[in-house]
Amino acid sequence: MPEQNNQHFHAPLNQPRALRIGVAGPVGTGKSSILATLCRELAGELSMAVVTNDIYTDEDARFLRSAGVLPTERIRAVETGACPHTAIRDDVSANLDAVEDLEEAYGPLDLVLVESGGDNLTATFSPALADAQIFAIDVAGGGDVARKGGPGITGADLLVINKTDLAPHVEVDVERMVADASSVRDGLPVLALSKHDTDSVARLADWVRSVLARHRAGSHVPSDPGPMAPHSHPHP
Repeated sequence: MPEQNNQHFHAPLNQPRALRIGVAGPVGTGKSSILATLCRELAGELSMAVVTNDIYTDEDARFLRSAGVLPTERIRAVETGACPHTAIRDDVSANLDAVEDLEEAYGPLDLVLVESGGDNLTATFSPALADAQIFAIDVAGGGDVARKGGPGITGADLLVINKTDLAPHVEVDVERMVADASSVRDGLPVLALSKHDTDSVARLADWVRSVLARHRAGSHVPSDPGPMAPHSHPHP
């Protein structure tokens, strides 16, 4: 577990609350791994907490706790009981309660990471929950995923193309995948990431630091990548 040095745990007086970054993406794209990587990189300098979302379990929270990336009490699980996007977009109250409980218990916090349950390419966070959004896809999902679009890919503050170390094994051209993603993102950043590549991990951490700096300065304005695609929640 990273050493928790209390001298780092002091948010600026003009920071009303922690920066909240949402991480979304389809099942298996490595969202929990991205959270673990960020905690390992930043927990020594920032006061952090994590909220995970699963439909019926706390599997992602247990993974992060077992990884020892934060004190276990700073990792909370929300069991959505419905489609994952419901709790990050349609009714964010359970997640907001979890975030605010963490801030009250362990604040002042600098950063709270909120992980969506695995969803499709249309999943986006409500700006009422997330100040900035990371959307994850991965090379194992196929080199054409970035061309399929959807508000997560086209409008998230940062698009992560994850697990690039697997590209040779799944015959994916990472540079082409990055180019395809960049072409639909109107200048928004794209990061090719592997947790085994220190340079890409450093770029991910630096992106978070830059958003945090703008948040503290009051110049960061949460954006909405766009509404979910039409969907329904049939009940038996």
